[in-house]
Amino acid sequence: MSDPFNPKVPAGAYAALLADVLPEARARRRWEPSDGPMPSLFVSHGAPPTLDDPDWLRDLYAWGRSMPKPRGIVVVSAHWENAPLAISGSAEGTELYYDFGGFHPRYYTLKYRSPDATWLSHQVAGTLADTTPLHQFVDRGLDHGAFIPMMAMFPAADVPVIQLSMPSLDPAALLRLGERLRKLRQEGILVIGSGFMTHSFAVFRDPGLIGHNQAFDAWAVDAMARGDVDSLVDYRAKAPGVRVAHPTADHFVPLLLTLGAASEPGQGAETAFGRIVMGNSIRSMQMA
Repeated sequence: MSDPFNPKVPAGAYAALLADVLPEARARRRWEPSDGPMPSLFVSHGAPPTLDDPDWLRDLYAWGRSMPKPRGIVVVSAHWENAPLAISGSAEGTELYYDFGGFHPRYYTLKYRSPDATWLSHQVAGTLADTTPLHQFVDRGLDHGAFIPMMAMFPAADVPVIQLSMPSLDPAALLRLGERLRKLRQEGILVIGSGFMTHSFAVFRDPGLIGHNQAFDAWAVDAMARGDVDSLVDYRAKAPGVRVAHPTADHFVPLLLTLGAASEPGQGAETAFGRIVMGNSIRSMQMA
C-alpha cells in the first residue's frame, strides 16, 4: 500500500475494484424470508487508506458477496456518539459526512449514493420506540465508519443504509442496543457494528508495541469463542494490552452491539478476515 497521506493514485484500488466487480454486485441475489435472519457483523472499517489497499477491499467485497443482498443496513459507527439516540439522514442523495482530515483532496469527492432509506428509518424508529426516543439529523450522511466498508461490501450502492448513533461508550449500553435491534435481522436487515479490533496510534510511533495489540486480538477471539460476554463487557479490566490496543473505548464498543444483535450473543462468532495492518488488527467478525 502507498503512503496513506500521499498516494500515487488516491482511491486507485477502489476504482479498480469497481471496474472489476460492479456488474456482478448489481446482479447479486437479494434476501428472501427463506434465507432466515441476516447475520450481525463487526467490521474493522479503516480510514481513507483502506481504499488504496486492494487486499482489504477484496476481503470486504468477498464478505459482502458471501451473503444475500440485504433489504437494508443499519450501521453503528465508532465515529458518532450522541445521546439521546439519533439516526442519520435517510433521503436519497444525502451527502456523506467526511469526518477525517489531512488526507488527499480526492477522498472528499468520493460518493456513495445509496437508495432512499425512509422506510428503514421508520422501521428502526418503530423497533426502538417503546423504550427510546429517537432524533433524526436529516442532513447528516454516513460517516467514514459506515461508508468506507459499504463501498467495498456493497459497491453497487443499491441497498438502503442508515446510521444509528452510539448512546454512550458504555459496553453494556451497546450490548442492550444490539439486543433491541436483533429482530430487524429477521426482516432481512443487516446490523453492523463498525469499529476496529485494535485502534492504537502509539504503535505507529513505536512498532515494538505491536505485541500488546496481538495479545488483545487473541484475547478477544478467545472470549468470543467461549461465549464470555461478561469479560468482553468488562474488557478494560480483563483484556491484556488494552491500554495500548484501545486507549479510548469508541472503536471497541461497537463489537458489543454486534454481540447483542446476535441470536445467541457470544456463540457462533466467526472471523471473516483478520490480519495486522499498520500495526493494528483489522479482524472482522460475523455472528449468526
